[in-house]
Amino acid sequence: MVSLKTVFATLAAAIGANAAAGSLQQVTGSFGTNPNNVGFYYYKPANLPAKPALIVAIHYCTGSAQAYFSGTQYANLADTNKYIVIYPDSPRSGKCFDVHSPQTLSHNGGGDSQGIASMVAYAISTWGVDAGRVFVTGSSSGAMMTNVMAGSYPNLFQAASAYSGVPFACFAGSGEWNSSCANGQTSKTGPQWGDLVRAAYPGYSGPRPRMMLWHGTADTTLYYANLQQEILEWTNVLGVSSTPTTTTQNDPQSSYTHTAYGCVVQAYSGAGVGHTVPVHESIDLQWFGITAGGPSCVGGTTTTTTNGVTTTTNGVTTTTPTTSQTTTTTTTTSGGATAPHWGQCGGQGWTGPTVCAAPYTCQYSNAWYSQCL
Repeated sequence: MVSLKTVFATLAAAIGANAAAGSLQQVTGSFGTNPNNVGFYYYKPANLPAKPALIVAIHYCTGSAQAYFSGTQYANLADTNKYIVIYPDSPRSGKCFDVHSPQTLSHNGGGDSQGIASMVAYAISTWGVDAGRVFVTGSSSGAMMTNVMAGSYPNLFQAASAYSGVPFACFAGSGEWNSSCANGQTSKTGPQWGDLVRAAYPGYSGPRPRMMLWHGTADTTLYYANLQQEILEWTNVLGVSSTPTTTTQNDPQSSYTHTAYGCVVQAYSGAGVGHTVPVHESIDLQWFGITAGGPSCVGGTTTTTTNGVTTTTNGVTTTTPTTSQTTTTTTTTSGGATAPHWGQCGGQGWTGPTVCAAPYTCQYSNAWYSQCL
């Protein structure tokens, strides 16, 4: 049995300090269905715009909402980029999240996932969060929970970033710890993993979040083999090939390899990096579309400027002194081929097929992603 307290102690030490202008707050009253009493903490910067974006940032085992608030940069970056951050807090003594029960692995089935989903619903209804700009991220147990939220509540999130996690349902079972999965010994095909995700929300045919996955090759807590299983799972769910479309060495830094699977799945491998993969908050913000600089299908924006006041779709806001300006990204179409069920069929920067195999139709999700449903 792995000693979680020992294993995750280095996570807290390795994550950098946060210098947010404000402090962490807590919702103590009822905010919706929360069967396991997951703690609801949040950070709201001053002078928020109407309909701000929301990031759900989930801590590791032995951690806490306060530790993840203090140890990551999401809050202080929120001061500049004007979004809200929710920090769920595990109710268990070991501070791990429930990523294994049938309740948490199903939509509105209970478990920690439903408590976190209720936090998102509260933020949308009470704080006016833009329901089209909600994102989830986390480290270790929080990364596993990120996969769970993407699988059980795909209707709530537009994108996710998971640091040292495992596939959705990999920990499924009666115990909090699953050695087979943790040791990288649970192996399935892409369709098998994908079926587990689709079974979490039967009948759901809407858009699903884009996935960014981070893992160290020297991880001996949640072994590196889990990254490939995550890739198989989410490429199947999102309808793209599990063969990388691009591979970039030393990206975003030395010893890391970045593989892209279309635009909807991105993976980063840290050579020689253990379980503690440093959080790359600025890259996450680009992936979420909160800041510019992400992949072409994320970064493509339509901007209108009038009298020096700029409004920008897709979550990227810029102010310029010009009187008017419009920027668009062109989508090219490849002839002949059709996209399969669940496959991508459109979006800014998309160069693949835009016609779906019968009987499916191409349905708009957002400016950078349409899917055959």
